[in-house]
Amino acid sequence: MSEYESIWSDLQGVAFTQGYLDVGGVRTRYLHAGDRDKPALVLLHGSGGHVEAYSRNLQAHAEHFSTWVIDMLGHGYTARPGHPLEVKHYVAHLIAFLDAVGVERASISGESLGGWVATRTAIDHPDRVNRLVLNTAGGSQADPEVMKRIITLSMAAVTEPTWETVQARIRWLMADKTKDYADVVASRQRIYRQPGFVDAMRDIMALQDPEIRQRNIVSPEDYGRITAPTLVLWTSDDPTADVAEGRRIASMIPGARFEVLPDCGHWPQYEDPKSFNALHIDFLLGG
Repeated sequence: MSEYESIWSDLQGVAFTQGYLDVGGVRTRYLHAGDRDKPALVLLHGSGGHVEAYSRNLQAHAEHFSTWVIDMLGHGYTARPGHPLEVKHYVAHLIAFLDAVGVERASISGESLGGWVATRTAIDHPDRVNRLVLNTAGGSQADPEVMKRIITLSMAAVTEPTWETVQARIRWLMADKTKDYADVVASRQRIYRQPGFVDAMRDIMALQDPEIRQRNIVSPEDYGRITAPTLVLWTSDDPTADVAEGRRIASMIPGARFEVLPDCGHWPQYEDPKSFNALHIDFLLGG
């Protein structure tokens, strides 16, 4: 029998805080660990996600960084603005969050949608970004089949948030489809059962609409404007795009480092935290 995977077990022994901040009028949920005097790091989850995506990474990173994880705008337990969410809205919320916690510059690491937001932040606010990590990041293309799959799984999980529908959404992220991911499923199920979350998910899914997505796509010229030292991190089994797409993104960013983690899907930080943490921290520390 495989060992039970528990978010609480991941956080046991970690000196962390969970709280809420007023971020430009938006009640925003965060986790924080690490000395506030250390360099700041913000970790951004993917579409429909929440801070628990980084439960296995907080302890290792807190040794070196003032580490923040947030429920992004309209996600998790952060307030929902009640309109379709485009990348500019997430970026504005992230910048307002940095202001709220008094951080002038931070390293930004984002997975999937979080990587898209991190990319745009580095382009539009280069003075606020120290180092940049794009972890199976979105924003470089529009694959109709992938977009349709994300919408179908996500809307099913919030319309009827049963164990099976939420678990299907989680398993889609992972390379190993045999595990139950019970603790992550339970955490997400509770979020998706919040009143009004069906409408919230429709707003989150705006970027899967072809017209909206097209005006948010990051152009080759925009990638070329990134000045922050950048790590593009991909996986062998990412369900949204293959390794070639990750390599293409890296090729457009001046001086970017490209790495592939084997036997992982869309959440390498969760599926192989030991390898992810070592690689991630090495880069963030200037390696």
